Amino acid sequence: MALGRELNWKGLEEALAVHYSDQGRAALPIRLMSGLLILKQLYNLSDESVVMQWKLNPYYQVFCGETSFQTKPPCHSTELVKFRQRIGEAGVKQIFALSVALHGNAAEEATVLVDTTVQEKAITYPTDTKLAIKIINRLNKLAKAQGIKQRRTFIKEVRELRVASRHFRHARRRAKAKKALKRLRNIAGILLRELQRKLPEAILKKEADNFALYTQVLAQQPKDKNKIYSLHENDIYCVGKGKDHKPYEYGRKASIAATMNSQVIVGVASHDKHEHDSKTLKAALDSANENRTTPVSTAVVDRGYKGCKRKVDAEVILPSAPLKRDNETERQRKRQLCQKRSAIEPIIGHL
Repeated sequence: MALGRELNWKGLEEALAVHYSDQGRAALPIRLMSGLLILKQLYNLSDESVVMQWKLNPYYQVFCGETSFQTKPPCHSTELVKFRQRIGEAGVKQIFALSVALHGNAAEEATVLVDTTVQEKAITYPTDTKLAIKIINRLNKLAKAQGIKQRRTFIKEVRELRVASRHFRHARRRAKAKKALKRLRNIAGILLRELQRKLPEAILKKEADNFALYTQVLAQQPKDKNKIYSLHENDIYCVGKGKDHKPYEYGRKASIAATMNSQVIVGVASHDKHEHDSKTLKAALDSANENRTTPVSTAVVDRGYKGCKRKVDAEVILPSAPLKRDNETERQRKRQLCQKRSAIEPIIGHL
């Protein structure tokens, strides 16, 4: 209840009102949808869970603007997906800026800690076999929806090839799995070319991007660059950080900037490409400066950011040998800042 009184709901509603129109069915209140998103992130809940918790918890209802206890769910969980799509990245940034403004002077510290992490997606170990099977299933589903009579659907053969591709790392199974992958790619190509011949022109234009994606997936090789690891998240990439328990992570690299003493997250940035950490610092500091009234003067980073000092205007401190021009006071200051840098690691772990 106290948090609900502190937030500037009126300003948020005015900022997000541009995404709505007067036509069609009346939309749900902006405070309700924004409040559900904030509660979802605060308590690490899914869309379904936060809707159910809102129904059971009167504090959640007061936070979202209700004046009396409600016994029905506020909305369907898919409404949260539609709301995020409606407001887009700009709308989410406004909600984030609202949360930063809550902390007042604590968010205005001149020194921030910056680090990167991998924002993982719900993707299991990506194999070309799995992608080929998904393409076949999608093509068969599209043909059935459009009433296309196929020469073959290959359903039974695909089921057998799926079994043959299991345990592909085993020395005795490797050749069989490789042969199964080749056959699956051939089947996907046969179905794709057949649909390209038989589908109407309007449907072909609508599915042009998907067909181009399928063609790229079927042609890629294990050591190619810019590989496609997922059909539904084709913008992700593979990040290898040398961890023993997890050699590779699949997702997008994200930068986090938090104040040194109060540890308030003031800047976040998601990166479209797999870049070196030194190239991600500018985006993180730009995000922090957008949400503050005073610019960041000092950024403390780890050794992975080596070479980033010339790309940003702020002072960058990373663990290194002391400079000859630094006096003892300056050396002690840099040493203490580098020791405090590790405070951002548990912050990232809790995100």
